[in-house]
Amino acid sequence: MTKTIMLACAAGMSTSLLVTKMEQAATEKGLDLSIFALSLAEAEDYAQNNPVDVILLGPQVAYNLKRFQELFSDTIPVAVIPMVDYGMMNGAKVVELAENLMR
Repeated sequence: MTKTIMLACAAGMSTSLLVTKMEQAATEKGLDLSIFALSLAEAEDYAQNNPVDVILLGPQVAYNLKRFQELFSDTIPVAVIPMVDYGMMNGAKVVELAENLMR
């Protein structure tokens, strides 16, 4: 069954590169993941109306963690992507983070 990972960031530009790296890492691990990025405003609306298994916030919008946890923590795990993994575009580490949250 496909798991859905949604990344939320300020505008979605740099995060789209991270999505590509995450997709590569997921393919290498044989994982069935749907990974996409949305702006913060789009992400909140999307998660309220569509099935999402985990929400990862970009470090630049980490200040929204509490709000997203209040909105979704009963149903969807929410975390901030570590700055070093985001900065290095380490797709494998971010996929690992998502996997741990979905357990």
